[in-house]
Amino acid sequence: MLSTYILAAVVGIILFFSIAVAPTVFTVLPKEWSSAYVRKFFPKYYFVLGSMCLLAGVITPITFVSHSALLCAGLFALSLWVLTPMINHATDASLKKRFAYLHGLSVAINIVQLILLMYVLWKTL
Repeated sequence: MLSTYILAAVVGIILFFSIAVAPTVFTVLPKEWSSAYVRKFFPKYYFVLGSMCLLAGVITPITFVSHSALLCAGLFALSLWVLTPMINHATDASLKKRFAYLHGLSVAINIVQLILLMYVLWKTL
């Protein structure tokens, strides 16, 4: 089923970014460059993955898969249009505690999405 492949791709992208890209960016690039990269990357990451989840949620005939994918799409939208601007503002204003809280929240949301989508894949395969 196409929706399963789409959600599998989302899981793969989340894992690849978490395991390979993020650690490399912050250990190889200078802080100014890594910060600039992350500001450009995350809106695209959230938009693409959210769009993929939205598509999977709309095209699947399985209610559980649809609801899970649409929930993840909504969480990607929240991360894109609410959390990202708040995180950027906290960074720009040097609000370190606020940044840490918001960044932690965005990471927690991403982990929840990953676990939920892995569960969906496990149940549908």
